[in-house]
Amino acid sequence: MSFFDKLKEGLAKTKASFDEKINNVFKNFRKVDENLMEELEEALILSDVGVETSTQIIEKLKDRVKTNKIEDADEVKKVLCDIIAEVLTEKDTSIDIQRAPAVILVVGVNGAGKTTSIGKMAANFKNSGKKVLVAAADTFRAAAIEQLEVWTQRAGVDILKKQEGSDPAAVVFDAAKKAKEEAYDILIVDTAGRLHTKKNLMSELEKIGRIINKELGESSKEILLVLDGTSGQNAVIQAKEFSEVTEITGIILTKLDGTAKGGVVIGICNELNIPVKYIGVGEKITDLQQFSAEEFAKALLE
Repeated sequence: MSFFDKLKEGLAKTKASFDEKINNVFKNFRKVDENLMEELEEALILSDVGVETSTQIIEKLKDRVKTNKIEDADEVKKVLCDIIAEVLTEKDTSIDIQRAPAVILVVGVNGAGKTTSIGKMAANFKNSGKKVLVAAADTFRAAAIEQLEVWTQRAGVDILKKQEGSDPAAVVFDAAKKAKEEAYDILIVDTAGRLHTKKNLMSELEKIGRIINKELGESSKEILLVLDGTSGQNAVIQAKEFSEVTEITGIILTKLDGTAKGGVVIGICNELNIPVKYIGVGEKITDLQQFSAEEFAKALLE
């Protein structure tokens, strides 16, 4: 199955929900007027696009309808799809791994799919010929290290771990040293999924960041936030909270195959100014894919 077919299949629930809400509006309104626009805005909000983004999309739609003197409802739908595709394609979704050993710091709350995403990402890099090391720096959660070890074995990559309760910064220090000395292409760092306060989380991430900058100052760096796609607008709230603590360079959105709330991708891309870089559309080790805005828009809107 091609990536596009897999994506289309993974987004089936979202697409069905999205199509139903949007198409119902166009069934009920054949006249292009303010009522149509209000109903479309409500349909977008109910599709988890978010209030702010939905309002912006409808404002752009009104402008284009007026400028191009569009009176046909089917043409309005086409323009609406074009605007949504534009929102999705505005951000750079590539992963910066140019300067080895490239560091990918992975953050996110427990249960969002952080461990599985790291395993799948590591497998992707390994399959593309990269030498990958994973640092098990989520040392506070029971079984986190063991779970990560299982996934690194599946991916066929190396792991650096210490015993549960160890200082996460010490794990990162040893991993950075090993990555440099043994010529790894990529170092993926798992971090604590939840600490008691933002202050604790911030100080922990700052400490890890200082070590990475000191040991691997010339390396490419990404900080990826894992969000559960089934949580809809709660994912946007989480992203905002993590952005207050650290500079997120990209988002991994998981579990899109199991939800009708994939419209949240549109809101995340627009409101947070953070690109979605990976999406999870299944449970297999190959089901975490680099995000293609064009393919996503096509799978969602066609």
